[in-house]
Amino acid sequence: MRVSPQKARLVLDLIRGRKVEDALNTLAFTKKRVAATVEKLLRSAVENANYLSGEKGFDVDVDNLYVKQAVAGDGPRMKRIRPAPMGRAYRYVRRIAHIQLVLAERNTGEGVATVVGEDKPAAKAPARAKRKAAGKKAAGAKKAVAKKS
Repeated sequence: MRVSPQKARLVLDLIRGRKVEDALNTLAFTKKRVAATVEKLLRSAVENANYLSGEKGFDVDVDNLYVKQAVAGDGPRMKRIRPAPMGRAYRYVRRIAHIQLVLAERNTGEGVATVVGEDKPAAKAPARAKRKAAGKKAAGAKKAVAKKS
């Protein structure tokens, strides 16, 4: 979107972590120009989740969705020139923001959040824990040997 990322982040900070209904209400009453675009993007994400639950067979409860991640990153910058007094020219930059929203499903009974449309990385977590534990054991063994000698 043609807005600076700093201005977009002001609006995205308002909706991060909120339920989709609350986020839509917040965006409807926010007096920033970028709020209308973020609202449109959020509605699109909800419709995508609805499509996944209806057509693709994912088990998604649209009522339990919340905004897990809302990021405004830098896009390409357009460099422009403004006429200045005495034949000079001042350069200025028009910034562009890339806005990303990630919705997840919050299960109220279990307290577990799952990202819509992505696989669960649960299989990777134990392997990481094993590697960390092995690294700590190896580091402890090396330190003990160094102290003896």
